[in-house]
Amino acid sequence: MTEPTGPRELPDLPSKRFEGRNEFRQLVRDALATAARDGWREIILSDASFEDWPLGERAVADSLQAWANGGRKLTLLARRYDEVVRLHARFVRWRTTWSHIVTAVGCPSADAQEIPSAIWSPAWVLERRDPVHCNGYCGSEPERRVLLRESLNEWLLKATPAFPATTLGL
Repeated sequence: MTEPTGPRELPDLPSKRFEGRNEFRQLVRDALATAARDGWREIILSDASFEDWPLGERAVADSLQAWANGGRKLTLLARRYDEVVRLHARFVRWRTTWSHIVTAVGCPSADAQEIPSAIWSPAWVLERRDPVHCNGYCGSEPERRVLLRESLNEWLLKATPAFPATTLGL
């Protein structure tokens, strides 16, 4: 009889090219689970709409919940957040609860193909170069992290607050 094992061990995140929607979605799941496990202090999630990200999945919500605590910071960059609200209810609830560590900005006048589709952290990055076909690369190489951060910083300078945690009405 074998002893029961604990939760699935997460492998180290890869440095490689990736291709296809399923592989992309699994890399997003693994990245957020690793962020929780390793205590990444800062994460930037960027996409024109996040419509094909797995943000509404229970596993992703659990990873974000485990990741969120004092001193953490999540920045969201999108063209618009309509699809997030429509498709990712768990994520929207999580964002409301943790609004004090989440900054959401938008660039509604930008071309959807121009906004980076990426995850940035100080430890590892993922960038879809072709969001339509879900092709891109991921890795922890310092040059890769610096170049992506510089690109995201340029977009963040153009962005304005968006996707409020709550809506106020009269």
